[in-house]
Amino acid sequence: MLKGFKKFALRGNVVEMAVGIIIGISFNNIINSFVNDILMPPVSLLIGKINFSNLYINLSKQNFDSLVSAEQAGVPIIKYGRFINTVIDFLIVAFVLYIVISYYNKLKEINKEKKIEAAPNTKECPYCYSKINIKAIRCPECTAKLNEQSNN
Repeated sequence: MLKGFKKFALRGNVVEMAVGIIIGISFNNIINSFVNDILMPPVSLLIGKINFSNLYINLSKQNFDSLVSAEQAGVPIIKYGRFINTVIDFLIVAFVLYIVISYYNKLKEINKEKKIEAAPNTKECPYCYSKINIKAIRCPECTAKLNEQSNN
């Protein structure tokens, strides 16, 4: 059983997935910092200095000055401001991933085109100098038999 688990755990796909998850968690921290520390302050300034994370609905009959004091009192509250921040985080992550994947696909296409251009599919006949298929063993123009060394 231990041998089977070791074989499973050390397969390439499992290791690659683990690396992807770790990088994803780190990426999530970067996005959260970007949203909370860089993006949200200007957005709050533009819409009237609203800090979304402090928005809440108090379900009790008591009055509180802030979300922190309501949380400390242990009263039932709906933290819709944090939900708004989470939705904004998701939209930003989705947009950034869209841009990254689009850029990656473009790079992949460019590399694919370069590989296609770099790989020759024709060769020159050493006898009549006509272009022929690289896999040809006889020239269709002069009918000369081509050896393996004539693959230019």
